[in-house]
Amino acid sequence: MDFLNFIDFKVTDIIDIILVAILLYYVYKLVRGSVAINIFIGIVIVWGFWKLTELLGMEMISSLVGAFMQVGLIALIIVFQQEIRKFLLMIGSTNFSNKRNFLKHFKFLRQEGLVSSLNVEGLLKACERMSESMTGALMVIERSNSLEFVKSSGDQMNIEVTQPIIESIFYKNSPLHDGAAIISDNYIVATRVVLPVGNDRNIPLKYGLRHRAAMSITEKTDALALVVSEETGKISYIKNGEFVMFKDISELTEIMKEDLV
Repeated sequence: MDFLNFIDFKVTDIIDIILVAILLYYVYKLVRGSVAINIFIGIVIVWGFWKLTELLGMEMISSLVGAFMQVGLIALIIVFQQEIRKFLLMIGSTNFSNKRNFLKHFKFLRQEGLVSSLNVEGLLKACERMSESMTGALMVIERSNSLEFVKSSGDQMNIEVTQPIIESIFYKNSPLHDGAAIISDNYIVATRVVLPVGNDRNIPLKYGLRHRAAMSITEKTDALALVVSEETGKISYIKNGEFVMFKDISELTEIMKEDLV
């Protein structure tokens, strides 16, 4: 039967399937944890139904669903504009001359359950101490998307993350306390970084430039941000351009560890 011809695999077919699987998995990792994940799953189901009707020769329903998929492309671009922006920023900021930086873009291929080496406890203990002393701080934690496009605006570093180091960087009289610190794996790779600040008027006026910058960078990339308010001492955790609520430092520690898997 004609519809069983797909069983005759070629080497290029196998490569095609592997590449599609990697692409779908990467898209899933990109939208995981956001509202877009439900839309992504819905699209996969509709696409699978469309291909099934084509395979079974159900021309009427196949053409109907196919027309929906084609017309819906513009709507998908609108719905996934933030995710598309993150993907393009990742590609555009890739330093192909640096093998180490290039391979970092493929962190999504790492084994599930492998926890990041970041010293979360030490980082948050430093945030607690800075909160008590009303010391303002902004830390951005790099994940899959490269932050090379903002690192260059600051001072390049390569310092292991520890509580005393974090506190000394953001000490009020330190020459490094202005701007953001970029953290990759368990190392501070840049300080005094100038982050792009969004113009979203929906952000309450009580939040200053640190919070606005943190919301902007986490909206454009999959980075995580920690902000200590200089005015109130409050610690804020920001992901996907939104504040993540937590009861205490213990709960925040668990949330961050889950996000860094």
